[in-house]
Amino acid sequence: MNRRTIITTLAAVALAATIAGCTSAGPGTAAGLGSVPPVTNPSELGPDDGYIPVGETVALTDDVPAVTKLDPQLRDALDRAAEDAADRDVAFTLTDGWRSERYQQYLFDQAVTKYGSEEEASKWVKSGDQSKHLRGDAVDIATADAMDWLSRFGAEYGLCQVYANEAWHFELLGDGSGECPAQLTDGTAG
Repeated sequence: MNRRTIITTLAAVALAATIAGCTSAGPGTAAGLGSVPPVTNPSELGPDDGYIPVGETVALTDDVPAVTKLDPQLRDALDRAAEDAADRDVAFTLTDGWRSERYQQYLFDQAVTKYGSEEEASKWVKSGDQSKHLRGDAVDIATADAMDWLSRFGAEYGLCQVYANEAWHFELLGDGSGECPAQLTDGTAG
């Protein structure tokens, strides 16, 4: 296997494992936020929460809140990058975009259950209102080829991989110079 194949395979495996572990049904252990009703089962979530069922993806052109509630500048950068990536037969699809506060809290609660503590869960999922997904400022890319393309060329559009442990998570952080800030180790670093 060449280096790119190995990286692509590892990214896909890590993404699948994280999604499967953090979106499975079951009671959460972390406290919910103020007036946000706790969600104990993904069947309680819907498109209005930005929820995309496990195993499904959405395109940047889909008329769903996970896409339509993205920050317009982020969406524009993604659209431009996707157009150029398509020239190389790479399509961008999302496993997550904008999320409601209750959906974010559900993901955090599931991560606490999976990892055993809020501290460990915070390496993978932000709690409550801490996630950039709530403001439409972050996306999770669905496929390894698109993750790889963005990790190599995303900075040209201001799209940056934020966390070293999340090859799928991108935010609009570039300064226009084609450079991204140094990646953070995980979600606890910033």
